[in-house]
Amino acid sequence: MRSKKNEIKDVQPIRSYEKINDMKWSLKRFCGERDYILFMLGINTGLRVSDLLNLKVKDVKKKKKIVVKEGKTEKARIIYLNNIYEELNEYINKLDGKGWLFPSRKGNNPVSRIQAYRQLNKAAKMVDITDGIGTHTMRKTFGYWHYKQFKNVAELQTILNHSHPEITLRYIGITDEEIENNMKNFVL
Repeated sequence: MRSKKNEIKDVQPIRSYEKINDMKWSLKRFCGERDYILFMLGINTGLRVSDLLNLKVKDVKKKKKIVVKEGKTEKARIIYLNNIYEELNEYINKLDGKGWLFPSRKGNNPVSRIQAYRQLNKAAKMVDITDGIGTHTMRKTFGYWHYKQFKNVAELQTILNHSHPEITLRYIGITDEEIENNMKNFVL
C-alpha cells in the first residue's frame, strides 16, 4: 500500500467532464450509492477525504450550507451543498438516520480511507480511467474545475488553505498542463 503522502503526489484531477460522468456512472453501478455520494461531495466541495468521512448525517441533513472544521488545518470552512442538495438528501433518507454519512458495512464506524480508495480505484478501472486515481483525486478535481471555471487562483488558494498560489496551481496540475500545451504549440 502506498503511503498517504505519495498518493497525494501521484494522483491527478479528472480533467474531462466525460471521465467525471464515467466515474459517476461506474460508482453507482459497481460500488453503490454511498461511494457515489462520497465522490459527488468530494468533487463539489474540495474537502479532504478525512473530513468527508468524519461527517455525520445530522451534520448535513436538509442543510444547504454547513461549517466544517478541517482536520488538517483546524480552520473552519463554510461548505455550500446547493449543487448536490437533492441527491444528498435522497441518499440520507435511505440511511438509518443518526450515524455516519458514509457508514462502513462492518461495524459502527465510517468507511475507512483505504476502503474509499479501493472503491474509487475499482470504479475508475471499470471505465478505463488509469491516470492516478486516489482519494485526493476528488479534492484535486474540485480545485482543477474551480480554477477552470473562475480563473481565480487567489480564491482557490484560500479555499484549499494553501500558502502560495504556485502551490495551488501545481497541486491541481495546471502548471504542468500549461507547460505541456505551450510546448506543443511553441514555434520559432
